[in-house]
Amino acid sequence: MKTQSDPVRRRWRIVRAPGRLPLAGHALHLARRPLEYLSSLPALGDLVELRLGTRLTYLPCHPELVQDVLLNARVYDSGGPVKEKARPILGNGLITSDWADHRRQRRMVQPAFHPTRIATYAEVMREECAAHAETWLPGRPVDVGDAMQALTARVTARALFSTEMAPHSVAEVQRSLPVMVRGAFRRALDPTGLIARLPLAANREFDAALDRLHSLIDGIVGDYRRSGEDRGDLLSALLAARDDEDGGALTDREVHDQVMTLLLAGVETTASALTWAWHLLAAHPEAEERLHAEVDEVLGGRTPTYADVPRLAHTQRIFTETLRLYPPAWMFTRMTTQPVELAGHRLPAGTDILISPYVIHRIPEFFPRPEVFDPDRWLPERAKDVTRGSYLPFGAGSRKCIGDVFGMTEATLALAALASRWRLRPMPGAAVSPRAEMSLTAGPLPMVPEPRQR
Repeated sequence: MKTQSDPVRRRWRIVRAPGRLPLAGHALHLARRPLEYLSSLPALGDLVELRLGTRLTYLPCHPELVQDVLLNARVYDSGGPVKEKARPILGNGLITSDWADHRRQRRMVQPAFHPTRIATYAEVMREECAAHAETWLPGRPVDVGDAMQALTARVTARALFSTEMAPHSVAEVQRSLPVMVRGAFRRALDPTGLIARLPLAANREFDAALDRLHSLIDGIVGDYRRSGEDRGDLLSALLAARDDEDGGALTDREVHDQVMTLLLAGVETTASALTWAWHLLAAHPEAEERLHAEVDEVLGGRTPTYADVPRLAHTQRIFTETLRLYPPAWMFTRMTTQPVELAGHRLPAGTDILISPYVIHRIPEFFPRPEVFDPDRWLPERAKDVTRGSYLPFGAGSRKCIGDVFGMTEATLALAALASRWRLRPMPGAAVSPRAEMSLTAGPLPMVPEPRQR
């Protein structure tokens, strides 16, 4: 496998993407079949030029170029049409803030994800996974996507808002967040911005869901401010945060925007990846058998705890490989803040950059047999050969997902807890294909729970 030090790779291939249409450019290809179209481009070049309408856009198709972008956040700041549509929804949080604001926010939010805090959140994860395992009935089909969404919504809301705030908060999150996600995706795809202004039922539903979430968060933040109590949750950590440089605290508006961001990132992405994991396990009996053997040996029938996570190595590799094949954040954007060279090619300020983990994860040069589900490619002796920057389900650099450890811990505990009780079998005739929406979803995934005999 070639690495970044390979001098042959320094002769970058810079090409224009095929199929450009008048006025629309390549936007129709991305709207109709984004995964297939983008995945066809690495074979053509290392840096591929596209036009989305009139906007000049580039897709880096080599890990070294992706790293050049992600590790230089000041020059390649968050930006592009997706961010422009997301900011009115999420506010100025970690996902949407510009470089200077993000740098300050990251310093202040990071303590909320300290290992000691993760251990506290893991107790919430343990309780919710155990409770969820009790809700399935033998032979009664469940939509695994909906089930994982419900589980991650409960975990995220309780980690954010503490146990006593959970019942109402969880119900509202479960009701409103999916509506908000669907509406945000529709708006992100509309280059004109006209759809959001039309008197459509979907727009009214979206606006109502967004208003409910805003009201919920404002009410909870106000309650926490008045009590001044550290309840051991994420919101308490945000309110207690102080900037190391100037001693300042986050304002209520800033706290609100971070909570909105963490809700979106904490529910939708983990639920999507867990759904794919169950689908892949059902299609690969050997990996599933090894998962069952591991959870039986490590847990012996009890619910997993935070202390068990290091011993659930195969379980973690299953999720790691799932994230390679189906990264929830399948694409994100950056924008150049000044003229810069990428792959020796001069880019003017204001150039959009598309980063697609889905594309990079499936390039055969960096992942042999990329379409094959192979958790053992993450065994230590094999993982050491993975090219730096070729695996980025959480991004990289200063904007790497702040909740990566939270998400990996939650997914490991969820897979272990449910697999120790149940085996999920696909419904006959059910077809599954990835949907490139706000995250990479499987759509409806009906499966039948079968009790396991340990």
